[in-house]
Amino acid sequence: MYFTVQDFMAEWNKEAVLTQKVLDALTDESLKQQVYPEGRTLGRIAWHFVSNIPDYLTKFGVVIAKVPNQDEIPSAREMAEIFRTVSARVVDALEEQWTEETLTQVQNAFGRMESNASIFMGLIKHIVHHRGQVTVLMRQAGLQLPAVYGPSKEGWAQLGVTNPPL
Repeated sequence: MYFTVQDFMAEWNKEAVLTQKVLDALTDESLKQQVYPEGRTLGRIAWHFVSNIPDYLTKFGVVIAKVPNQDEIPSAREMAEIFRTVSARVVDALEEQWTEETLTQVQNAFGRMESNASIFMGLIKHIVHHRGQVTVLMRQAGLQLPAVYGPSKEGWAQLGVTNPPL
């Protein structure tokens, strides 16, 4: 839980760095990867969580510029750059618009009454959830995965570990 705006921003920045590493590893070809023929593509999932951040924040009272052309999935490079920009805007907006008192305020979030601290923890969890989906699709698309919460298969190999711990 976040007790200060700085707590939230520290967590946001830590997770943003990890998400940026994943987005930076995408290729335009990988954006077409699907779990099954009618399913979302990797590009649609990644663009969903990137482009949704300003909408989510605005819904709960943080004014931040919207992402243009939300219906069109950009190139992998553009998507990574848009996330970099949006992520920085989140920090700027919270520093300018929020206080510790704001974190404790309660409002309706998807049918539940929650504090702003919980609502914004939900935003981070939403991104982490979809980041996990994206990494599975990246592996299926043949991309090397960056380390997120620990070494990837390639990371373990670089460390000389052939049987990583469970």
